[in-house]
Amino acid sequence: MAHPPEKLDAWQIDGVPLRSRLLLGSASFASANIMRDSILESGAEVVTVGIRRIQEGHEAAAFVPSLRETIRAIGGRLLPNTAGCFDARSAINAAMMARELFDTQWIKLEVVGDRGSLQPDPVELVEAARTLVREGFVVWPYCTDDVVSCKRLLDVGCAVLMPWGAPIGSGQGLLNPFALQYLRRSLPQAVLIVDAGIGAPSHAAYAMELGYDAVLLCSAVSRARDPVEMAGAFAAAVRAGRSGWHAGVMPRSEHAIPSTPVGQ
Repeated sequence: MAHPPEKLDAWQIDGVPLRSRLLLGSASFASANIMRDSILESGAEVVTVGIRRIQEGHEAAAFVPSLRETIRAIGGRLLPNTAGCFDARSAINAAMMARELFDTQWIKLEVVGDRGSLQPDPVELVEAARTLVREGFVVWPYCTDDVVSCKRLLDVGCAVLMPWGAPIGSGQGLLNPFALQYLRRSLPQAVLIVDAGIGAPSHAAYAMELGYDAVLLCSAVSRARDPVEMAGAFAAAVRAGRSGWHAGVMPRSEHAIPSTPVGQ
């Protein structure tokens, strides 16, 4: 009897069991209703929200209550993020406010070092992570695919690493699959989630085929012509990619190998 892959392949973070390996952002949706329906269709159990966008009034008044209701309906978890922070101090302050507002120790830590690429600042990121871990946070840092920086983040106590596939919102997919694959091999016990740059379901499937634990995306769904249908497509792609990794993707070859050998 076949069983849904998520039931056979549960995982956990901070002792919280999870089934879905697709995490979803909540920004840029045309309406709260489309956001809600997309989250439900995706099956995501972890949804991110930008604390600075709420602070600065970029979200409609009905946005946060709607998001809370949706999360409650799916029995999921909210993951506040510090998007828009450019130094450790502002990221730490945003995390503290997120804990008060949402009553959670989880924080997706973003400290950007370059405004053009929105590339994380490795020095400020480690500094902020170190402080937040000491303050009792479960830190999910958005980082690059640099293995040295990733090891430093693990050394200060980060529970998860979230290396980028490409610049945020670019939809370019996995620009450096070699680096991502090397990172996965180098840190076999770490929870690794590809975050940023994914634009198509095939990109998400590829990340899962590389052995990543999950993917997080937002724009690929919120900016689609039909966000709800795209959310379902990503859910299917993540499951397929994870199943492919479990099954063992065949090795590549530089020359043809006949699938049905015949005599010479």
